Amino acid sequence: MASPYRRVAVIGAGPSGLAAVRALEREGSFDYIRVFERKSTAGGLWAYEPEPDSFQVNTQSEVPKIPSQLAARTPCLMPATPEPQGLRGAAYETLDTNAGARTLAFTHTPLPNGNSVASIRKFGRDNPSRPRHLALHYLQDLFIPFLHLLVVETTVEKAEKTDDGQWKLTLRRRNVEHGTSNPPKDYWWEERFDALVVASGHFTVPNIPDIEGLVETSTEFPDKFEHSKSWRSQNSHMSIRSKIVIVGGGISAADLVEDLHEIVKGPLYVSRRSDVGFLEDAWCLPNVISKTTISRISGASGGTVEFQDGTSITGVDKVIFATGYKISYPFLPFEAVAPQNRLAGFYQHLFQIGDPSLAVIGQVRAAISFRIYEYQAVAVSRFLAGRSKELPRKAEQEEWEERRLQYKGSTELFHGTKPDSVDYYGWLREFAGHPAGKPTEHLLPEFEENWVQSDVEILLARQQYWASLLAKHRALDHTTKASS
Repeated sequence: MASPYRRVAVIGAGPSGLAAVRALEREGSFDYIRVFERKSTAGGLWAYEPEPDSFQVNTQSEVPKIPSQLAARTPCLMPATPEPQGLRGAAYETLDTNAGARTLAFTHTPLPNGNSVASIRKFGRDNPSRPRHLALHYLQDLFIPFLHLLVVETTVEKAEKTDDGQWKLTLRRRNVEHGTSNPPKDYWWEERFDALVVASGHFTVPNIPDIEGLVETSTEFPDKFEHSKSWRSQNSHMSIRSKIVIVGGGISAADLVEDLHEIVKGPLYVSRRSDVGFLEDAWCLPNVISKTTISRISGASGGTVEFQDGTSITGVDKVIFATGYKISYPFLPFEAVAPQNRLAGFYQHLFQIGDPSLAVIGQVRAAISFRIYEYQAVAVSRFLAGRSKELPRKAEQEEWEERRLQYKGSTELFHGTKPDSVDYYGWLREFAGHPAGKPTEHLLPEFEENWVQSDVEILLARQQYWASLLAKHRALDHTTKASS
């Protein structure tokens, strides 16, 4: 029986969106495919946007506001509205990859060789990291065969299911020039699809912790606060006299510590909730002082940060939150995100339970990200083409989610694939099945254990780099004490 899914929409043209459109197109089973991307180019978070978002405490995405008179008028031009806060990307110009080049690539195409000057200084020549621009060009080159399917500078404002089972998307292209003298307008229109693949990523809406006094202080002193998403340069706001507090204990916080500890000559404070063992050397770098979690922030004494252990810091110049992101799909017609930042009601992190015409690619928390997007995309495209294995009954899918909740909990850790990565890759590969014999179709290779080692190569190199900095500092300190 022919598949009922003939028209498929993809939201997002980053790595997961690229994986989706490539898999869909190579199936050769769909009449109409469209990819909608907010930015002017493909590449997702690797596409650099020089002007970052301003800091906001209440970062939960709002449900898009659709003009009340729109339904009777689409397609139409309407007065342009400002871009909502929180949509700009997190990449900065000197960003290097934090995963090894072999696994930060799809199985069908390796990343080209090339290192940044900074990575060569830290890790030596021919190291496994890659600069941001090389990763971006890699993605954009792979997107070239599918550019005719890409609609850029366009946001999906609303996705809703119609009575006849289709997905109706309300779309907006911002700031369309209308004539030579008229002000810019937004172009609105609607399209209908049989299936919707959400590949918009989960590095959009910053997660800002609830701290007493933060709202009031950030309103009074907005320049004192920043999320790591808005970080663009170590010289953006810093001076050697800056007193900086970094909030967070993950890899983003370690990135900031690595960039700033030699520039800021005074103490660089790091407020951490818990320890991540493999990052421990980062918190021990020169000038770095570890603190407990923050209990209160105020504008007193030029900016005061109080900690749970009763200590405080005054005269703080900048507080940078490296505290992760919130899952956000505000365009969906239902609340998809559970209160503790988990995508709820999706089987195997992919298919909406009860309605598999909606799929999400890229929600899993997996360091071997490009490859897991590739496997998910092939599984989804084969299902929509009617060539995959059948999904289990709804009750079995709900049981899977319940078991997962018992195993992983109800936070974003629900979507973590470790330590079961091999099993998850195996499930995706088995569910997708083998290609039907068409030369364009993609055979997913079996998971290789050495992918894990490749994935952590950069982290191991960074540990060695941090250890070398510590050794040099201790040797210098010993020499100074011996000569005094």
